[in-house]
Amino acid sequence: MTDKPSTFDLNKYTFKLLQADPFFASLSRRIQKRSSTAIPTAGVRLNKDTAQFEMLYNPQFFEDMTDKERLGVLKHEFYHIIFEHVTGRLPPEGMSQMWNVATDLAINSHLMGELPEGGCFPTVEPFQDYPLGMSAEWYYSKLQNDEQFKPKDGEDEGEGEGGGEGQPSDGQGQSSSSGGGMPDTMDDHSGWGDASEEVRDMAKERLKQAVEKAAQDAASGQGWGSVSAEMRKRIMDMIKPKVNWRSVLRYFIKTSQRADKRSTVKRYNKKYRAQRYAGKNVKRTAKIAIAIDQSGSVSDTMLTAFFAELNGLSKLAEFTVVPFDTQVDNSKVYVWKKGQRQAVERVLTGGTCFDAPTRWCNERNFDGLIILTDMEAPKPVPSKAQRMWMTTPECKERSYFQTNERVIAIE
Repeated sequence: MTDKPSTFDLNKYTFKLLQADPFFASLSRRIQKRSSTAIPTAGVRLNKDTAQFEMLYNPQFFEDMTDKERLGVLKHEFYHIIFEHVTGRLPPEGMSQMWNVATDLAINSHLMGELPEGGCFPTVEPFQDYPLGMSAEWYYSKLQNDEQFKPKDGEDEGEGEGGGEGQPSDGQGQSSSSGGGMPDTMDDHSGWGDASEEVRDMAKERLKQAVEKAAQDAASGQGWGSVSAEMRKRIMDMIKPKVNWRSVLRYFIKTSQRADKRSTVKRYNKKYRAQRYAGKNVKRTAKIAIAIDQSGSVSDTMLTAFFAELNGLSKLAEFTVVPFDTQVDNSKVYVWKKGQRQAVERVLTGGTCFDAPTRWCNERNFDGLIILTDMEAPKPVPSKAQRMWMTTPECKERSYFQTNERVIAIE
């Protein structure tokens, strides 16, 4: 960049830049853009008073870019809004520079070769061992366990909050490099999640409406432009009505039930009053196997929510817990009882094979098979019983295989 003041006006370029991208063009009309020298690059945030999304940009930052790079930066900022990074999607630990980097890795994974230098890119140093196409949560977990980014003695990771009340930060990106050498992000992330819950909820509803309209326009013939097939799927999944996994679980168990007919002599046959005839007492039951991936990918929170739901379904079925990794250890299998606290010993082998629990259940005449997993293994052999997969929203998005069976996210 030069020291000469820039007269670059992003609003004048927006129409030209987005002519080939109708989806982003539709979103762009709902985002106010204004220049600011208070930030060195660009950034999106939520106006706390109006619940409207804003994009601030330094004209000098855009001055020396090619049109392709300018469009890439616009799409980068719009993706931050679409995937709710601006409206409070945060890890349990809260805002940090590590989360800033994770969100940029997730977005830039789909914009390789479209952005100016200086950003965080999977497969590029210092993230050369990070694969493309993963979620922000996945990259965050990877960063947490990456030795090169762990704080040195006497250093803190840093909050990464950026500037003060509603103000952009003074340095490039969210903050200066935090403990352990965490890199800066290309853009400014200050103010994310700072608005009240009421304002964030209002903004999320407006965002959903805007994304729905843009997606409808794209699907109706205007086209998606440069939005990849994978990102289209993620966007469409985001605006689809949320599935109540508890209702799906109950329905799955009920449809797995079989009639258990037992003889009974409780009633007289009215036609033959002098004689007593055996009747039939029909009780519907189901034998359900709960296969739990032992690779460490299934969180305790997910297991707790799942087994809590089973308490209300205990009259409908008998549940057998089947821990597995690349095989099933019969010594760890047990029949779950109502009110029993889930306790599964984790065997962190690092491997997963869905054939193991499927074959185990096929040999034992189960009515249903539910597999709790991160979906990170090859497609398994067919199941004799109806089979359902339960995972997290992030893992559902990046499933290693395609299936017509139910795949439900526990949220």
